[in-house]
Amino acid sequence: MSEREGQAGTGGSGETTAAVDLRRLWQESGVAEVLDQLDRELVGLIPVKQRIREIASLLVVDRLRREHGFEAEPPTLHMSFTGNPGTGKTTVAVRMADILHRLGYIRTNKLVSVTRDDLVGQYIGHTAPKTKEVLKRAMGGVLFIDEAYYLYRPENERDYGQEAIEILLQVMENQRDDLVVIVAGYKDRMERFFQANPGFRSRIGHHIEFPDYTLDELMAIAELMLAKQNYRFSDEAREAFREYLRIRMTQPQFANARSVRNALDRARLRQAVRLVEQGAREVLGIDALCTLEAEDIRKSRVFRGGIDGDPAQQGEPRERVDA
Repeated sequence: MSEREGQAGTGGSGETTAAVDLRRLWQESGVAEVLDQLDRELVGLIPVKQRIREIASLLVVDRLRREHGFEAEPPTLHMSFTGNPGTGKTTVAVRMADILHRLGYIRTNKLVSVTRDDLVGQYIGHTAPKTKEVLKRAMGGVLFIDEAYYLYRPENERDYGQEAIEILLQVMENQRDDLVVIVAGYKDRMERFFQANPGFRSRIGHHIEFPDYTLDELMAIAELMLAKQNYRFSDEAREAFREYLRIRMTQPQFANARSVRNALDRARLRQAVRLVEQGAREVLGIDALCTLEAEDIRKSRVFRGGIDGDPAQQGEPRERVDA
């Protein structure tokens, strides 16, 4: 029996078929490694991770089919990520670019992230060159358009966003083998954008919704962020931060993981001030440098009815709430 025959199987009709090793491609391509990395990087987001795994499975099977001579249109890879700020859309887009590159669907492992300002000009003849320059930089990789709905402003007759949209649609259709476009933003605004621009919706193969994090997930994110920088909560600080989040989640401009990061940055600032003042009076233990205490959390204006990051209060910069 030849080696090929030894690897063959027999179907119900008696025909001999060659075997395929999906596990080999899954492991050798590094897709499993990227998915594991995504699991480590992002808390929760189970539905999102499942969709990314499903897309990766589709691409692995499609690649094997092509390797075995089955001719078919390549899968549509343009995507839409919808959800509130700080839910991991950019991180997932970066990992998606990695998967696409490892499986040979894009030439380079790169993600070019842009907004309306990078694509739309301010006067006649300015938009086309700007948009084409962005597309040139992104070609061979992934173009991530954050808050894509701002490209379309029907209330302004002299707005040039429609020109950028038309150029993008043409490239998404004619050069889809060399560029993957991911549009992102709030769910309701993206839905209105698609209704006004059906050409975009028809070119999007995968719509992925990113849910808000739960309180427990936000606490887990906080612990991970602190651990990466060799900090930790005291027991009292942990309870205080949980209370902080419970209040902050009900306030305007809450941006999920981004708001957690901003809150921890401010807590570390308060800790530093406290330690300098305390250190002027006594010798501190090494653990003090790594431990956030309850007072570092409870001095936040959130406990007094304010909002962290409001420039109208104490001159601090406002939190960014971009996707």
